[in-house]
Amino acid sequence: MKRALILLCVTILLAACTTSPTGRRQLLLFSDSEMSVMGATAFDEMKQKTPVERGGQVNQYVTCVTDAITRTLPEGQRSSWEVVVFDEDSANAFAVPGKKIGVHTGLLKVAKTQDQLAAVIGHEIGHVLANHSGERMSMQFVSQSSQQLVGAIIGQGPGQQAAMAALGLGSQYGVLMPYGRLQESESDNIGVQLMSQAGFNPQASIELWHNMAADSQGQPPEFLSTHPSHETRIGDLQALMPEMDAIYRQARAAGFRPACKR
Repeated sequence: MKRALILLCVTILLAACTTSPTGRRQLLLFSDSEMSVMGATAFDEMKQKTPVERGGQVNQYVTCVTDAITRTLPEGQRSSWEVVVFDEDSANAFAVPGKKIGVHTGLLKVAKTQDQLAAVIGHEIGHVLANHSGERMSMQFVSQSSQQLVGAIIGQGPGQQAAMAALGLGSQYGVLMPYGRLQESESDNIGVQLMSQAGFNPQASIELWHNMAADSQGQPPEFLSTHPSHETRIGDLQALMPEMDAIYRQARAAGFRPACKR
């Protein structure tokens, strides 16, 4: 079992040679094709179980914002994006592998302009481009596999069970949750750049999170959350504004002027 644990560690180190769009090293144990199949399957199931907004104007608006962003992506990443508007009151959006994006109608009450919506869409596209779902699955796989191996090594007595419980708590709050916050911050970074190069005003990303803070009914402490606090996100985005404003001005000068109507 000790050999198996060593082998697992070596495998992880060898696999962790991929880098995200921001240059961060990633652990990815699943292929893009595997993740795309899982993402498409989950998305199709969600479309069957969750009411879909059929209103033409709402769908055209969300699709317009999405298209404005995706058309600025590199050649191999521009096409085949699917965005679905779900008839849900929560101010939420999500993305899954396979270029699938879901937007809840409740989000449009908080993302009040095309630029604010672009901040959300850009953020979700950032999750897909950075393969965050594959990264989360890989981390979860490693966490569960290592706990099983350690359990086999140390035995299953009362003291050993307590040690396993501590290991589970440590992996949950010490690795998986902070890792989620890192991914969210990375998607904020990628998303604000995507919206800026598409001609959306990056300042709207800060306005969006002020709206989110006003709309939310309190957040758990950041160390117990998979997402950064609103204040952290706003501060990080403010630090990026000089660079993003320059990208935005260049995009507008190049003719990227989206005009998506609600």
